[in-house]
Amino acid sequence: MTHTEHGSTSDAGDQVFGLVLAAGGGRRLGGRPKALLEHRGRPLVEHVVRTLRSAGCTRVHVVLGAGADAVREQARLDGCVLVDNPDWAQGMGTSLRAGLASLPRPASPAGAAAAGARGALVLLVDQPGIGPQAVARVLAAYEGESSLVSAAYDGERGHPVLLGSRHWTGVAAAATGDRGARAYLSAHRGALTLVECGDVARPFDIDTPDDLAHLE
Repeated sequence: MTHTEHGSTSDAGDQVFGLVLAAGGGRRLGGRPKALLEHRGRPLVEHVVRTLRSAGCTRVHVVLGAGADAVREQARLDGCVLVDNPDWAQGMGTSLRAGLASLPRPASPAGAAAAGARGALVLLVDQPGIGPQAVARVLAAYEGESSLVSAAYDGERGHPVLLGSRHWTGVAAAATGDRGARAYLSAHRGALTLVECGDVARPFDIDTPDDLAHLE
């Protein structure tokens, strides 16, 4: 299933929470936490949070792991819910599980100000080439708690990924090692909406010293 229209994200932004996976330790970068790599003069994690907010996500959870205390001290993450993942070294799957578990369910009794999440829009901290345009396209494809949406680049699935709340239990069960939601999405490709974003984003990762050239 392919989606190409870029519609309104106002309603979706109230129901879909942004989820930043920012726990990586940057093993091939000398052990520097990826969240604190400098991009445009500020920690990379701030850039990713701004991207989600600019695209329409009013509420953002950030999963921290490597250098969590330093990230709290150095990055301006006001208004974000910060989630600690003590098992971050076991792979991205643990961060995805921790992030999904942190989201308030729709039946939350805390009132409208803390209304529950019906979807999670997942973005990785080390992909600064994915900006608000791509994220907004994926968010615009949200159609309720059964939504399963992924950005695509020349037809190949990538990030961000939007997971409707009905999928969270299955995603968490399948999220092992560094695979994140990959296995679940592969098993449910018939229900997956692909949103082409290759014209507005570049899905490179910041993994090696050579990749640092992508940062500004």
